[in-house]
Amino acid sequence: MTTLQRAIETVTTANDKAFIPYIMAGDGGLDTIKQQILFLQQHGATAIEVGIPFSDPVADGPTIQAAGLRALEAGANLRTILAEIASFKEEIHIPLVVMTYLNPIIRYGIEAFVEAAEAANIKGLIVPDMPLEEADMLTDALAGHDIALVQLISLTSPTERIEKLAAAAQGFIYAVTVNGITGTREGFDEALHEHLSALKSVADIPVLAGFGISTREHVEAMNHSVDGVIVGSAIVKAFHENRLAAIEALLTVPANQ
Repeated sequence: MTTLQRAIETVTTANDKAFIPYIMAGDGGLDTIKQQILFLQQHGATAIEVGIPFSDPVADGPTIQAAGLRALEAGANLRTILAEIASFKEEIHIPLVVMTYLNPIIRYGIEAFVEAAEAANIKGLIVPDMPLEEADMLTDALAGHDIALVQLISLTSPTERIEKLAAAAQGFIYAVTVNGITGTREGFDEALHEHLSALKSVADIPVLAGFGISTREHVEAMNHSVDGVIVGSAIVKAFHENRLAAIEALLTVPANQ
């Protein structure tokens, strides 16, 4: 069992729900990475998804795209972010999950990237533009390292595809709750919870819901169907606007409403 999966299951075994906030690393400058990670850790995050800014973020909505551009302008990239995290890794006591597109990894060099991620004590990896059929380029390099390769499963994935993705998933299954990009939404499709229950039935590891989850009510609703949630745009926007109380409010949603 990977460290990432163990951290989530420690929470769920205690009859609680996992909460993974997303940050755009370097939004506001590289020195904000430490501030944001330690703040989220202090306020009860199960793990943290660390977004890497990229010039063509096909899965990201306007809030995260804008944050990524600000981070790029501040000098943030995969190399500088991993180096920054490595500089204070002894202060981090929860798993960090890097979310990056495939191009920055290839440009870095796959083996060199894995070594740098290991040096920064990264425990998970999400690559939204890498299909399962191409995953060998990463799984081979990650073998022997405690870095879980998380799989995303969409609402439109057929049953056979879901079973393949679930079998390959490590750490947790990232259940995408909308058809489209990240960003805040008013609500979700009525069939979503049926879909999430179907994922739970075939999964041997935790299932977490993400994309569009931005309010306490969203978190409460999702927690009825899955093992926890990932919240991105709402966290990124609140950090950018220095609304730390709003982040605390999301992190403290009771598990059993």
